[in-house]
Formats: sequence, C-alpha cells, structure tokens
Amino acid sequence: QVQESGGGAVDAGGSLTLSCPVSEFHIYFDCMGWFRQAPGKEREGVACIQNDGVTNYADFVKGRFTISQDNGKNALYLQMDSLKPEDTATYYCAVDQGACGLYEPLFRYWGQGTQVTVSS
Repeated sequence: QVQESGGGAVDAGGSLTLSCPVSEFHIYFDCMGWFRQAPGKEREGVACIQNDGVTNYADFVKGRFTISQDNGKNALYLQMDSLKPEDTATYYCAVDQGACGLYEPLFRYWGQGTQVTVSS
C-alpha cells in the first residue's frame, strides 16, 4: 500500500516535505515518482527517481523541488521549497518496476494523495 503524508497549507515562499513509505511491499522498485493534480486540471508528473539515483523533474519545479529516497529505498520524499500558489494541488506518490519517467502508465501502484495548498 502506498500512502503519502506531509501535505498542508503554507504561504507562498514556504516549504513542505512529502513522504511516501513503501517498505510494506517487500519488493524492489525501479522507479518512484510524484505526480500532482490541481482542481480542474489533468494529473501531471512532478519528479521521479530511478533505482540508481538518476532524477527527472518537470520544468515548472526545477530548482525548487528535490526528490529523494532513503538508502534502503523504503521511502520516497519530495522537498518542496519556494512554493507558489500554482503549486496548489493533490500530490500523489507512484511506484513500480521497469522503465522510469514522468508518464502515468509506467506506474501501477498509486497513493490516495495528499493536499498541498499555497496561499499568496
């Protein structure tokens, strides 16, 4: 089961850290990622990380967000700095084996989402 945590409400310019433990699966994931969906918009990829540590970020978060995993690859994190009102969305953790990228069909296992609200 995938379950995100760490969402909340912050002012613009603030920071939040999202977490996503995956140890309950007891399997090895090749790719872990974060997606988000704002009201009235389609879900979009935010960042992903491969098992060798290679990362990929959407242009709109480069330089502000950092994706990471713990050494045992049992948890995924998203450090979000310099948050903007347009970052307001439900953020989802997604994991799977195989190819890696900011493409929803690559992921079979999804969390329920955690809400991030950024006020101006």
